[in-house]
Amino acid sequence: MIQNLRILVVEPNPERVREIVDALSEAGWSDVKALAQISALDRTVKDFAPDIVLIDLANPDRDTLEHISYATETTKRAVALFVDQTDDDLTQAALNAGVSAYVVDGLKMERIKAVLQTAIARFKIMRQMQSELDAAKQALEDRKTIDRAKGILMRQRGMSEDDAYNLLRKTAMGQNKKVIDVAQALVTAAELLS
Repeated sequence: MIQNLRILVVEPNPERVREIVDALSEAGWSDVKALAQISALDRTVKDFAPDIVLIDLANPDRDTLEHISYATETTKRAVALFVDQTDDDLTQAALNAGVSAYVVDGLKMERIKAVLQTAIARFKIMRQMQSELDAAKQALEDRKTIDRAKGILMRQRGMSEDDAYNLLRKTAMGQNKKVIDVAQALVTAAELLS
């Protein structure tokens, strides 16, 4: 089980909040803060810095979902959204907003632990995939920059591609820098001088 979670519960009904907090406590989570007004979500998320935001809404709309996505910074924390009813468009909007768990038919106390654990696991998987995608994009950009730097050296010095790369690598080692840093500096200098 995932311990020591900071959980923010968004629920306007005080009786329902008590039920949720009790269910979370039974599941082993005691660091819980309740919020009655969704309009205070942004400020509360910044102050409390929860690991997961649990939101119980009867009928969400697109504006509410956009607000939730923005206010909870879904790239930084898991969001579990419980709704009483939905349609295909709202389901898709919730997923596009980065909601980790979108549970229709309301919040059932006996399911709360399993749903939150699933939401957190899904969030971690999505964050890992995003991290890998970002790393792949950066590697591609770095490769393009290195290729541009090699092209500059090949034109300016009449070198082969291997010789140009070896010069970049040797210069990087001599300056205790990464090859990409030397390549970026060369590309920037060439752009300034052209």
